[in-house]
Amino acid sequence: MAKQRAPHLVVLTGAGISAESGIQTFRASDGLWADHPVEEVATPEAWRRDPERVLRFYDRRREQVRRARPNAAHKALAALEKKGFRVSIITQNIDDLHERAGSRHVLHLHGEILKARSSVDPRMHYPLPRGGIRLGDICDKGSQLRPDVVWFGESVPHFADACEIAAQADLLLVVGTSLAVMPAASLLDHAPLDAPCVLVDPEADALAPPGVTRVGQPAGKGVPALVRHWKREGRLWLPETVLE
Repeated sequence: MAKQRAPHLVVLTGAGISAESGIQTFRASDGLWADHPVEEVATPEAWRRDPERVLRFYDRRREQVRRARPNAAHKALAALEKKGFRVSIITQNIDDLHERAGSRHVLHLHGEILKARSSVDPRMHYPLPRGGIRLGDICDKGSQLRPDVVWFGESVPHFADACEIAAQADLLLVVGTSLAVMPAASLLDHAPLDAPCVLVDPEADALAPPGVTRVGQPAGKGVPALVRHWKREGRLWLPETVLE
């Protein structure tokens, strides 16, 4: 008898899930971005113009990530994987909270802040277990190191991989994202036509496109509630008691 395939949950996470761990979002009026226009710290032009300022900004963000801890949503997704489900996480976030919670299959669309990379060869990555990046820190090819993040105006190198993952979903779960950032938002179009899509976000009613089930709750409440039902039933389904 053929072994039954484990249910495959593909999760797209955005800033909202990390915000519940204390990481300020891009759009927060009191966040790190509030005093730093995007053009001054998160574009290739900003890097060429004032690399020291860019490095200082990402040092602050890196410190914030190191202080943060995984929340109930991160932990619930990791627990579902341990239960035997296939859980693939595609995240727009540059923190490592999914990994610290125990998730093993995480694709970072926009890079990882706890890594540096070469300015001349994007394939060359260097972990940053502590500290940050300084002017004069160079890669093995002699070029200045930069944050391993995708800046505005740069391509998203792992998007094709993300599309392949989305195409294998039995259910697509979207958590804490406005679905306004491209190309990540277009991943919904790559999921199988018969795969349900669920959005967990306090503003789900306003954000969800047609055909997407809305769970108008914070990630730390809505995701664990869904996971409890899936673990109990051994399958991916949408219980009415969660969606009311």
